[in-house]
Amino acid sequence: MSVRSRIRRRLRSLLVGELVNIPLQWAIWFGVVGLPVTAVNLAGFAVFALLLLEGAGYWTAKLRQLSTGAPLPPGVRVFAALRLANPVVLAAVLAWTATATERDPGAATIPGLAFAAFAALEHVNYFHVQLMYDNRADTRRLRARGLRRSHLARDLARLG
Repeated sequence: MSVRSRIRRRLRSLLVGELVNIPLQWAIWFGVVGLPVTAVNLAGFAVFALLLLEGAGYWTAKLRQLSTGAPLPPGVRVFAALRLANPVVLAAVLAWTATATERDPGAATIPGLAFAAFAALEHVNYFHVQLMYDNRADTRRLRARGLRRSHLARDLARLG
């Protein structure tokens, strides 16, 4: 298998993984575990799902870039805008879910705060520093050189 084919396969895997995780996580947490569907839990899950959709959008753009040979993924300016907008939305949802959790800690609020916190970590993972290391090559590189800039952060830096 060629390097290009392996990259394409990896990008597709990342894209599908992000998309599958939205309904899968919903089914696990709200279906199997039975977390209550409250406004706080929904708000946290919504920003979590939003970041996963953004990730899927980015991997789709990377696949298109690979196919066309373009210097940057299509729609990279949208991601530049999201890099600025996400922290505002995430801060608002984190503040609201944290306040709700402080007032009434429990299953109706804590999961929403956890989802929002995970969404903030996903933002960092996509737009700044790679936090997810899920294969041997990535973990070897992490041990040898430490954290690295995310692919999207590198693309945004090339945008100017």
